[in-house]
Amino acid sequence: MTNADTRAGLGRDVGVYLCILVLAAIQFVIAYQNLDATTMFVWMLLVACVEAALGLLFFMHLSENRGLLWFVGIFAAGALLAMQFGWTDSFRIAHGVPWSH
Repeated sequence: MTNADTRAGLGRDVGVYLCILVLAAIQFVIAYQNLDATTMFVWMLLVACVEAALGLLFFMHLSENRGLLWFVGIFAAGALLAMQFGWTDSFRIAHGVPWSH
């Protein structure tokens, strides 16, 4: 790796970092707006997803390795689905089986 390659990679990382800082500032601006809860939630979630995508793609080098990107995506989707299906069991444990009373 040459010195020019290192500078180009570092410049890209600094640029992504500055974009994440700008997105964080946008979140502060959104937080202090007089918005209803649903609208604020949607905007904050949108900005947070963009920040997370930038962090994952560039700082975890997922943009350079397509196989790792697929693995992380499938693993995250599987974890979210597992949590989704686990909620029904936690409701059953907390409230009991409906037909048992």
